[in-house]
Amino acid sequence: MLENATQVMVDNLVDAVAVHHPQGYRFVTITCTDLGDVCDLYYHFDKDYALYNLYLRFDKKRELPSISGIYPAAALIENELKDLFGLKVTGLALDYEGRFLLSDGAPHAPQGKPIPQRTVVAYPPPQEKGA
Repeated sequence: MLENATQVMVDNLVDAVAVHHPQGYRFVTITCTDLGDVCDLYYHFDKDYALYNLYLRFDKKRELPSISGIYPAAALIENELKDLFGLKVTGLALDYEGRFLLSDGAPHAPQGKPIPQRTVVAYPPPQEKGA
């Protein structure tokens, strides 16, 4: 995690972003690292030439609330997250519905990693000695 990042949970992401807007923070971008079943998301903001970051470890099976109601420019990056990583972003101010960067016939989530399938292996119980 970045040193100057504050960790947030998906349930309080929008509130955490909303606090910084009236203080003059400018939205810069969102960085996504796909780890398989989760993504690390960094929301980058700037004020007076200093970066401030919010960090969110996000379960890809959940819905990600959009911050575009606070920072309209975020809609562009959030549409990229939908297209490239297959994230489910809800409440977008402008939703391209998976066709912002990708055309018909393009692979689904080309930058995303598949969610790992966990296999349970059943081993026979150990045999007692002398049996």
